[in-house]
Amino acid sequence: MDNLNAFDFQYRNEPYELEFEKILNGITACYRMMIKDNVTVPSNDENRIRDILLLDYIRKIKNKVNLTNYRFDREISEDTTKGRVDIRIISINDFKIDEAYYTIECKRLDNRKPTGTSGLNGKYINEGIMRFINEYYSSYYGVNGMIGFVVGKMNIDNNTKSINELLTNNFKTANTQKKLTHVDFIKKFKHSYYSIHKDIKDKKIKLYHLMFDFSANLKSK
Repeated sequence: MDNLNAFDFQYRNEPYELEFEKILNGITACYRMMIKDNVTVPSNDENRIRDILLLDYIRKIKNKVNLTNYRFDREISEDTTKGRVDIRIISINDFKIDEAYYTIECKRLDNRKPTGTSGLNGKYINEGIMRFINEYYSSYYGVNGMIGFVVGKMNIDNNTKSINELLTNNFKTANTQKKLTHVDFIKKFKHSYYSIHKDIKDKKIKLYHLMFDFSANLKSK
């Protein structure tokens, strides 16, 4: 397993970003173990993919990936909004503050209709990024994340450009201050990005985006 402490320290403006990047390093290590174990996943069920990642890996091997100081919950209803977050992450240091947690939204991505609003890229924005902008999900730290479960063969960097094109042309209400941009904070993992937006209350929201490629691990129909 890669040394999870070998971080690239660029783009670390806030302590919460540093902490969240550490968490994302651990989650990515779990993804790599799934690939190494040749785990098969369904192409049409992002909740099931999330459950395999969360229940079979993150929770079971937290001690191996430096995540023992965090609790990971799934499908949790928020207290102050209407949202049900895919993954909620609470630090043991913040147990006394109910609203203090990180949120990760998971969405499938494939190679169909990459610049269409009805494709999975469109849903990645409309049912993912926009939920942070519209405060459907709360954002105590102003830092959260998304995981794209890639279930179709594609050039992931090119697909990220298609998401950015959609943000520019079709989702101006995402209030994008910086489109998805590659950021190198996970050793030997090239599909990590971040974007910056303003929510409906003009608060800065930084979103990290991890693209996990499961296109070679799909269950046969």
